[in-house]
Amino acid sequence: MNAAVNTPATTPILEISGLSKRFGGLEALGDINLRVMRGEICSIIGPNGAGKTTLFNLTSCLLQPTTGSVTFDGEDITTLSAHNLAKRGLARTFQNLAVFKHETVIDNILTGMHSRLSSGIFGAALFWGATRNAEIKARETAEEIVEFLEIEAIRDLPVGTLSYGLQKRVELGRALAMQPKLLLLDEMVSGMNQEETEDIARFILDIREERNVTVMMIEHEMGIVMDISDHVCVLNFGRKIADGTPELVSHDPAVIAAYLGQDVGAKQ
Repeated sequence: MNAAVNTPATTPILEISGLSKRFGGLEALGDINLRVMRGEICSIIGPNGAGKTTLFNLTSCLLQPTTGSVTFDGEDITTLSAHNLAKRGLARTFQNLAVFKHETVIDNILTGMHSRLSSGIFGAALFWGATRNAEIKARETAEEIVEFLEIEAIRDLPVGTLSYGLQKRVELGRALAMQPKLLLLDEMVSGMNQEETEDIARFILDIREERNVTVMMIEHEMGIVMDISDHVCVLNFGRKIADGTPELVSHDPAVIAAYLGQDVGAKQ
C-alpha cells in the first residue's frame, strides 16, 4: 500500500508541551513535547507500557496532567472536561470496543451526532422547525458515513451480531459522525485479520484525503504505521525516544533497542 500524496500543512493542529503524568510515585509519562501538523497522519508507537494510552488520555482530557499543556486548534485545552472536546472538533476511538451492542449500526453512528445537535424543549417535544431539519441533516450525514465505510448491507443489524472487525468499523463511523478536525485512533486494527487491517488503512487514508481530518493513532502493527504515516513518535518507559518520518524512526538505534528490549538511555 502506498501512502497518500497529501502534503500536511506547516501549522500544528495539536501541540503538546512538557507533558508529564504521575500516579503517586509512578511516572507514567515524562516531559513529552510533540507537534501534530494539520493534514498529517501521526502514529504513536512503542512497547507495551510505554505510555501511549496515557498520552491519548491526556490529549483527550480524560486525565489531567501533572505538568505541561495541550493546545488544540490554537486553544489551550489542558484543563477542559472531556465532553467539551467534541464541539471543538476532537474525536476518539478506544482500544476496547465501546459500541451500543443492542442498537443498530445506523443508530450507533447517529449517537456521534449528539454534540452537533441542539434544540429547545418545545422544538424537541413537537419535532418541528429547526429540530426537525437538524434531525434530517443528521440522518443524511449518518447515511453518508455508512456508504463511506461500505457498511450499507449491515446498517439495520444490531452491532452485537457483527464480527469484531465490523464493530470496530462502526465505532470509527460514530467518531466520524462527530465531524472531527482531529481523530484519535487507539489500536484500530488490533485483533483484525490481514484483509480487515488493509481496509482500515485505506479508510484512514480516505478520511485524511476526502474528509480533511488529521489523524493521530496508537498502533502496534508496524506495516500500517510505515505504510501510511507521515510522522511517527516513539515512546519508551514514558519518555519520547524518537520523533520523525517513518524512514528516520525505523533506523534510529534507540528505537531498535527499545523493540529488542535492550537498555538504552532515552533521548529528547
